[in-house]
Amino acid sequence: MRKITLITIIVLTLSCITATAQKHNKKVMKKVLFVLTSHSELGNTGEKTGFWVEEFAAPYYELADKGVQIDIATPLGGQPPIDPKSDDPSAATEDTKRLDNDTAVLDKLKHTHKLADVNQADYDAVFYPGGHGPLWDLAEDKNSIALIEAFYSNDKPVAFVCHSPAALKNVKVNGEFLVKGKKLTGFSNSEEEAVGLTKVVPFLLEDALQANGATYSKIGDWQPYAIEDGLLITGQNPASSKLVAEKLLNQLNLKN
Repeated sequence: MRKITLITIIVLTLSCITATAQKHNKKVMKKVLFVLTSHSELGNTGEKTGFWVEEFAAPYYELADKGVQIDIATPLGGQPPIDPKSDDPSAATEDTKRLDNDTAVLDKLKHTHKLADVNQADYDAVFYPGGHGPLWDLAEDKNSIALIEAFYSNDKPVAFVCHSPAALKNVKVNGEFLVKGKKLTGFSNSEEEAVGLTKVVPFLLEDALQANGATYSKIGDWQPYAIEDGLLITGQNPASSKLVAEKLLNQLNLKN
């Protein structure tokens, strides 16, 4: 009788431990939405643009390797355009090389969700990789604008790197530009001049953010630099993409 009672106690204890562990795992499992551009034309140059591979790959693996679930969305859905310069062997990094051989993630890129079909309630944060494409479509996309407003208003982190803070250009919260009074960064005027596209892009990101009241800062061209101001996380250039992901991951962990 005592043996049966002891076994029963052990079984019940193990069940409680398992249930608690499962509940804990469910609690800490985070889900992030990545938003990429659908725009492929580099102004009137006849050249192509899109998203910058490193700015997708580095944050993707930084988060995914820590157990974060990631979905990808674009304005048009399906395969987003890749900036050819970012896909050149000279621009390769360990993360982009990993992506080149990651059939599962490449398949996710081929079948991205449409922005109009996603809901912030299904995610804990949103991350926007850059590339010049966002200057044309995400800066004006009504679904993207509404999505960022919804994430921010529901106390969820919003993260951007390089050119993707362009998606903040028309975002307002309570009637004011979201960036007003916020400390942030993004692709600088000097970096845009260095790549020879100052006269090609529809607007200069640094100027546009400041025009909307942002407290913009930067460091030397191409140097890693990321800023966190409350829920808003921004990085200056491709070299800053992992820093942004690290800050985002830290915010997600703090919300456990």
